[in-house]
Amino acid sequence: MVTVGIIGAGYWGKNIIRTVNAIDSVKIKYISDCDNKTLEKFSAYTETIKTSDYLEILKDDEVNAVIISTPPVTHYKIARNALFAHKHVMVEKPITIETNHARELVKIAGEENLKLMVGHLLLYHPCVNAMKKYIDDGEIGEIFYLYSKRLNLGKVRKDENALLSFAPHDISVALYLLGKNPDSVSAYGSSYLQKDVEDVVFLNMHFPGGKIAHIHVSWLDPHKVRHTTVVGSHKMMIFDDMEPREKIKIYDKGVKMSGEYGSYGEFLSLRDGNIFIPAVKMREPLKCECEHFIECIEQGCSPRSDGRNGLIVTHVLEAAQRSLKSGGIPVEIDKLI
Repeated sequence: MVTVGIIGAGYWGKNIIRTVNAIDSVKIKYISDCDNKTLEKFSAYTETIKTSDYLEILKDDEVNAVIISTPPVTHYKIARNALFAHKHVMVEKPITIETNHARELVKIAGEENLKLMVGHLLLYHPCVNAMKKYIDDGEIGEIFYLYSKRLNLGKVRKDENALLSFAPHDISVALYLLGKNPDSVSAYGSSYLQKDVEDVVFLNMHFPGGKIAHIHVSWLDPHKVRHTTVVGSHKMMIFDDMEPREKIKIYDKGVKMSGEYGSYGEFLSLRDGNIFIPAVKMREPLKCECEHFIECIEQGCSPRSDGRNGLIVTHVLEAAQRSLKSGGIPVEIDKLI
């Protein structure tokens, strides 16, 4: 039995509590939130201690792990305290706001032999994992580029822009599918509803070998869109998470070159084949994610979205934020050790 304390019971925390509570090998001993009215919503959890002071959880030796679902600006302090209290940690995305803070958490977790996992939810989505398998099996061929859209009307944040709120999901997916880290990023966006809080951002990532990834995020858009397109040398693949059933489509489309490319593309031939819709067995990504965290604790394995994965995503976000505030100037990504 893994004994857990959950820190942050608000917008996303309530979903984590519901999900973790359904895992047989887990006991939720504490639910913590700084808002007592939020804690009152969990009165049905009669055997769970409700507290507004998360440090109470860290002092309890019976607690093996904590799950942190608080505002990103608080992640570093809470996660650091939890690791020093010798608790395994799962923290919502992004792991921290600053790269140096993320690097420190990774170092502490390694020294203390603790699991540090980041809530990059889409890495536990059955469709994203299916896409990864098609790519790794060579079905799509060499990946040329990919792009994604994460759009909606609301929820408008005050303490973070659309880049920090939405883009961690798609950055983590791009790194996962391409199997590489970018060498430079650029971002451009604008603030319409609040000063200095960008409502829409266009992010570009350049990878070694010429591969590129483009990400469009916004909470000021008429459509709710969750869409990723992968273009390869053999086939093309689309993941539309808003589709109720047929979420992945693989297009047998491409361009074949024969001989030397001429001025009018006379040595290029287009291939327009069939569309394949694979059957993917769906499970709730959050359930997969939470179960994975518990399994890593029980079995001693490394999380798919471990601290280093969170560190890289934070590093990309930090560089993108710098580019965004500089009018879209490309920013190089340093290699992280």
